[in-house]
Amino acid sequence: MMTENPEMMENQQNPDTARPPRLLTWWQIAALEKQGCSATDWDEVRISPDTDLSEIRNVRFGGRVSIEAGAIVRDVPGGIVNCHIGRDAVIENVARIAFEEEAPCGVGTTICALDETGSRPVKAYPGLSSQIATLMARVPNWLENRLSPTFQEFLDTKMPPHSIGDRAVVRDCGLLLNVSVGPEVRVDGARSLVNGSIFNNAAPGKGLAYVGQGVDAENFIIEDGVVDSGCIVRDCYIGQGARLEKGFTAHDSLFFANSSFENGEACAVLAGPYSVSMHKASLLIGIQTAFMNAGSATNQSNHMYKLGPVHWGVFERGVKTSSGAYVMLGAKIGAFSLVMGQHKTHPDSSLFPFSYLFGDERGATVVVPGAMLRSCGLMRDEKKWPARDRRQKRRLPLFDRINYSVLNPYTVDSMLNAIDTITELLTMHTDDDLYLRYKGMKFTRAALERAKMLYTAAIYKYLSLTLPEGVFPDNDGEPAGEWVDVGGQIVPRVVLEKALSCDTVEEAESVFTEAFERYEDLQLSWIGRRFGEWWRSRASIIPAGADQFDTFVEDDRNEYLDTLARETKMLAL
Repeated sequence: MMTENPEMMENQQNPDTARPPRLLTWWQIAALEKQGCSATDWDEVRISPDTDLSEIRNVRFGGRVSIEAGAIVRDVPGGIVNCHIGRDAVIENVARIAFEEEAPCGVGTTICALDETGSRPVKAYPGLSSQIATLMARVPNWLENRLSPTFQEFLDTKMPPHSIGDRAVVRDCGLLLNVSVGPEVRVDGARSLVNGSIFNNAAPGKGLAYVGQGVDAENFIIEDGVVDSGCIVRDCYIGQGARLEKGFTAHDSLFFANSSFENGEACAVLAGPYSVSMHKASLLIGIQTAFMNAGSATNQSNHMYKLGPVHWGVFERGVKTSSGAYVMLGAKIGAFSLVMGQHKTHPDSSLFPFSYLFGDERGATVVVPGAMLRSCGLMRDEKKWPARDRRQKRRLPLFDRINYSVLNPYTVDSMLNAIDTITELLTMHTDDDLYLRYKGMKFTRAALERAKMLYTAAIYKYLSLTLPEGVFPDNDGEPAGEWVDVGGQIVPRVVLEKALSCDTVEEAESVFTEAFERYEDLQLSWIGRRFGEWWRSRASIIPAGADQFDTFVEDDRNEYLDTLARETKMLAL
């Protein structure tokens, strides 16, 4: 009976005192060989003296291999090649783990987002934020002209180790080739992983990163995210709190904070924070999203069979699609809109947020502006998103900057502009079919008149939230300026332009961080510049206007509950 080694036991309990891996003695090699182990060159294998050699069985070693204290390595018939195995890591029943010299492990992978032909490449790396990815995809010259001189040096600093990290678990898997597995990452039952990295940035014991059963992935980075249950992934970045599950298939796509995708397919998608697609037969292709919810059998097309899949579009934040919704790209759908039916006229409804978009029998887009503002679910969404942030309470750096507010300078500015456009449209005559037309979209006069009232009430609501005392900030004489949504972060366009003038990723990130921290001040400055005398003269009725908005929402809630009660009664036994 083998006696316990007190020194080994003490070092395992105090990992800071554990001894580093070192060359094996001849009797240790003999013991390993007796346990079914072999090596192309035992002089290249190093194992910590504080590792129990009885936990290393049926493994072939190739190239330089080192094993830290407390590791368990069993049943790797295809071998472990050129790999460092961290403290207390567990490797069991894995076909093969191997690293080629200077393998990038997914870092620098080109992701052909939006335009599948590769004209808008996003380069993947650890710490990629939705803001930087948006700049790369939407302004490709920035990567090509601004970043290129130093970008490879930047990527070199991001290269992960060729290792299985401390306390990581890799169990019941097929091939892992050039796949860096970070500390406390779990890989259970993956079918094949090639050229990728799986990072865990959370505090000890709070890890998010996980790869599960049947996953087949190539050219990828998974960073504090989950890929599970038979997903197939090619050329993708899966970010913090994002989840791909239930056989989802994705290529050339990026998934940022707290996105959830199941069953369907994504091609060339830039999925911003809280994008969701849960249903089979849903195909998202060539679009940028944020806070999106895709209905079953949602579909887009980006290929007109002329110049290849070069068409793409933008679903602004909060867009929802009904079952079977179809949009022919290019198209731009306004924020917090509901898309129903088929849309084949390349609509740009960005001027009219919070709208219902119906596709008629010919594929034209009929718009009911502002109709979503009455929805009781709208404000519910704003409250539920922060509560569903999987990144929280894990003490990890948050890469994606997210503004959750539904009413913000971006959507409010759109509504202010929409009111002006609606006022002009209402002076025009309808066509023979009783529709007014604007940029390929169709409106009824009644819908426009109601939208003007809804938009005005929503703006009063916004002002009541941002100006609780009802006092407008002074106008400093500067232009109000436009705001934009950059991957879930609402910023003035001047901030975007400043970021695009940066020559390094670090500089651009700092610009977005500063704007995120100064959001409230920047918003107040914008209100002071954007709202003129007409609005200021009505400051006293802001509370009444906000109450009217709340009444719309409450009426919708009560109507919904009444309908639900009738349905429940109808369906009762």
